[in-house]
Amino acid sequence: MKKTILVTGGAGFIGSALIRLLLTEDCGKIINLDALTYAGDTERLPDNETVHTVRENICDQELVAGLFDRYHPAIVFHLAAESHVDRSIDGPQAFVQTNVQGTLNLLQCATQYWRNLSESDQHGFRFIHIS
Repeated sequence: MKKTILVTGGAGFIGSALIRLLLTEDCGKIINLDALTYAGDTERLPDNETVHTVRENICDQELVAGLFDRYHPAIVFHLAAESHVDRSIDGPQAFVQTNVQGTLNLLQCATQYWRNLSESDQHGFRFIHIS
């Protein structure tokens, strides 16, 4: 059964590898939520109708809630994060904002979305955090 999958950070090195793997499994529609900062590169992603990239930040609660409402994902793979230790020393605020606040935002939006699902859809819903 094809499902919609939400991937955060899908233009990153690991996220893009995950999306390419999901495409080999013919899983369904993939929504890639990525701010496309220094680590994101859409050239890593195949030019494919199955993958829709939304260039926005996971910290935007209204946007994230809207993506859940619009696309009704059955699975969330959360890979979006600030990385590279040297950058965390120069700009720790961005790391806290994305890695902590952004993850909290995703979890809150996913929880609210999950509460409104049918019981059978609740049992099938998955939120997978890759950190």
